[in-house]
Amino acid sequence: MTVAPASSAFQTAAAVTPVPGHASPRLLADIGGTNARFALELGPGRIDHIEVLACSAYPTLGAAMRAYLALPQVAAAGTVGHAAIAIANPVLGDMVRMTNHHWEFSIEALRRECGFDTFAVVNDFEALAMALPWLGAGDKRQVGGGAPVAGAPIGLLGAGTGLGVSGLVPAADGKSWTALRSEGGHVTFAPANETEVAILQYAWREFEHVSAERFLSGAGVELIYRALAELRGAAEPALEAPEISRRALAGACPLCEEVVEVFCGMLGTVAGNLAVTLGAQGGVYIGGGIVPRLGERFAASCFRRRFEQKGRFAAYLGAVPTYVITAEYPAFLGVSAILAERLGV
Repeated sequence: MTVAPASSAFQTAAAVTPVPGHASPRLLADIGGTNARFALELGPGRIDHIEVLACSAYPTLGAAMRAYLALPQVAAAGTVGHAAIAIANPVLGDMVRMTNHHWEFSIEALRRECGFDTFAVVNDFEALAMALPWLGAGDKRQVGGGAPVAGAPIGLLGAGTGLGVSGLVPAADGKSWTALRSEGGHVTFAPANETEVAILQYAWREFEHVSAERFLSGAGVELIYRALAELRGAAEPALEAPEISRRALAGACPLCEEVVEVFCGMLGTVAGNLAVTLGAQGGVYIGGGIVPRLGERFAASCFRRRFEQKGRFAAYLGAVPTYVITAEYPAFLGVSAILAERLGV
């Protein structure tokens, strides 16, 4: 696969030096619980016609996919022969039922419906993990730690509609990687201080099992907000996650600022757990929709201190770099690599 220069994860078709095109356009997609992102790959490294569709606007994934393929500029590119999508859900067989949205489908039936010769469906964080080796220096921002150890495992997690977790393990040939098909966002949440104990106790009133995802997600930000409002005796209005983040970043609400700080601390603990579990001396990457929007607020938070807060393993974790993925559509790189591997080109 031809990759873009370090300043960008990929280039649009109009911006690259001409390279051989694919025999037919390849459909790439990244399907989350909120948005469905689509693009065409016209040739190696030539990704264009990016569109973001709201999942709520379509009754099925097939309907959203057909709507994208029917766009004039997409249809004019030619008939799509091969497609690969990343989806925020386990992919364990032919039937896929989304955890954070109502869509469900048969992979084979959807392949036939759309007329694809090849249709690969993978977990979104498996695809994002496969994108990590292709990210340039301008597609990530380091937050603490030292230099990555070449050839060591790499960890990946990210909070958005849910909490995605994956990683890369080097293959025996030393030249390729295996992406982990993980559902690590559903591990049981472990509090690290008295405030988090109180937040957990609040959540137990609503959920029998409280996973890391219950807090490290958009809905989780709102849950932390409600718990802290009660704990602090604050008469605050109900707020959705984007507004909580906006007020925190603007310095307009002390409670919202505390919510973001608690969120970052929880994420630091979970990221540190992933690092020691995988031996991720190649680094731990943070994706998802929430953290990249926090910008410097995240770098200034307690995230890194909590990442390293592992007692006898503090020095070990102190050397492990952590990165925020800043590329706008990194999953396209991963599904492109997965599809190329499947097709042998």
